[in-house]
Amino acid sequence: MELFHLTVGEGPLVSAAIHNGHALRGGLLDSIGLTEPERLREEDPYTDMLSDVAPTQIVGNRSRFEVDLNRPRDESVYLTPEQAWGLNVWREPPATAVVEESRQLHDLFYGTVGGLLRQLVESHGRVIVLDVHSYNHRRNGPDGAVADETENPEVNIGTGSMDRELWAPVIDALIAGLRRCEINSRPLDVRENVKFQGGHFPRWIHGEFPGAICAPAIEFKKTFMNEWTGNVDHTHLMKLRDALRATTPQLLEKLKGIGSR
Repeated sequence: MELFHLTVGEGPLVSAAIHNGHALRGGLLDSIGLTEPERLREEDPYTDMLSDVAPTQIVGNRSRFEVDLNRPRDESVYLTPEQAWGLNVWREPPATAVVEESRQLHDLFYGTVGGLLRQLVESHGRVIVLDVHSYNHRRNGPDGAVADETENPEVNIGTGSMDRELWAPVIDALIAGLRRCEINSRPLDVRENVKFQGGHFPRWIHGEFPGAICAPAIEFKKTFMNEWTGNVDHTHLMKLRDALRATTPQLLEKLKGIGSR
């Protein structure tokens, strides 16, 4: 299966779900020391659906346990349990050639996406990339207590690597728009930089395209699914997707205002 799927459409809005993938390249399955449910629990399933809100979409197809596209190249293959939530990813330490092949996939991704983003910036001046992820909140097992809600918002907006003052109109509109969504008879709990500030992908974007691309990391808590079984509540999932989609006209409008400065 291809590393990622790229759909190119019109306009300056891009969505990405780079941790969506679950597939492994041939030969790796016997080397990975994790069961399929263990892998799935730490991946971001269904984020391809959550990110289906933009004309241009970047969707990962391979598992983060093959190559993590949201980490720097040298850290993109998990070699120790400390890099992977305490999990023993490999039955035996992977050969240097195996690690290098995965890192070359990392190079392929960033080379391809970098070229796409340069074209979009040349065409539109300024661009928005919605970097969509999901995160676990039942680390103590399927019957354990859920994570403290004060430190684990329903939606965490990561803006740690961007020029927050420049992009304030876009980010403020994103947060306000998502908060207008009600699920289970209450507004979404949407907060900024509480659980995550954004990973390598948005940090790389902001470093490569300073002042040209706004790339908020949008982390949805896995309340839309059972992270231990993989079962999903499609109604809840689609409400989240629709909430994000409903923000996009306002985000694009705010982007125009920034571009006219």
